[in-house]
Amino acid sequence: MFFANITKRFFVAGLPLLATLALSAQEPGAILWSVPLAHAFDASAAIGADGTIYITSFNSRLDAFEPGGRSKWSFPTGMDIKSSPAIGSDGTIYFGSRNRKFYAVTPQGKEKWSFATGAWVDSSSAIGGDGTIYFGSWDKKFYALDPAGNKKWELVTDGAIDSSPVIGADGTVYIGSHDKKFYALNPDGSRKWVFATGGAIIASPAIGADGTLYFSSVDGNLYAVTPAGVKKWQLHTGGTRPASPIIDAAGMIDIGVNNCMWRITPEGKKVEWDFCVETMDAAPAATADGAIIFGSHYGALYCFAGNESKWGAFLGQISAAPAIAPDGTIYIGGNNRFYAIKGTNQPANSSWPVFRGNMRQTGRVETVK
Repeated sequence: MFFANITKRFFVAGLPLLATLALSAQEPGAILWSVPLAHAFDASAAIGADGTIYITSFNSRLDAFEPGGRSKWSFPTGMDIKSSPAIGSDGTIYFGSRNRKFYAVTPQGKEKWSFATGAWVDSSSAIGGDGTIYFGSWDKKFYALDPAGNKKWELVTDGAIDSSPVIGADGTVYIGSHDKKFYALNPDGSRKWVFATGGAIIASPAIGADGTLYFSSVDGNLYAVTPAGVKKWQLHTGGTRPASPIIDAAGMIDIGVNNCMWRITPEGKKVEWDFCVETMDAAPAATADGAIIFGSHYGALYCFAGNESKWGAFLGQISAAPAIAPDGTIYIGGNNRFYAIKGTNQPANSSWPVFRGNMRQTGRVETVK
């Protein structure tokens, strides 16, 4: 528990202690490169097939970087962006902005089209197998667009939608709303079922290998619901933050609960381990070698394997989920800089090892090998 001990000392001694723990570029946790972007990050990075990293932030832009950190291009929207980018099969990047528009941008940084909504678009999008793009808006509507940007259908709910949709293996689309309901929709927009909770649903769900949906509500519960809409279990966590769950290679559900990281069995039992440091708003990420990577408002990015801390890196306040490239590099924003961190392995071989399910952030479940 080396880093956990350092963490305790950190609170006593202050920021300089952790900042002095310099690592060589060959050691996990070392900063490989960073770039200043002058604004905070709530969004997670998407990684293209060619290794290009796409990031959005409150700098009002979609930025593209080469794996070595060199800027490729920047696409402005004029207003803050909280929506994480998603990458289509043809390389198109999709994201929403608080200018009330949803964008499709080419891999060269040129606008393909934009779609106007009635309010902020903080929801990250999900991309169906046929290329349909799904996202929600604060205008209380959930949209389905074709790849050309034409509206296929919309669902009107009784609350704002800043949660991000996910898509099951059978094409079912799932989305939560501030109206305290979790919706299962057919690809044509018709309702399959609706599951009611006691509070707004603001986080993104995760999908298990058997199709089970795991999602949190600000009613303080984590829910497990079958693809047929039947509740398997609910676990009272007391969590009211927007952290989303992920699923590691062992099938455990990992989620930040207020200021602690919880590990939960597929049967809904909390494992008697947690790590508490400070507010955790973002999803963790699971690696193929059994590690869990997560950050906090406290400012550090942590790596745990089992119950043991492996390393930590102080980056400044972290509100975004880490993205992991196939070579193990970890990409994440902290305060007003974007970082590439030396990792140890690729994402875990599970149905939902990272935020939005995969490195392209399509929000669509993929087959586990």
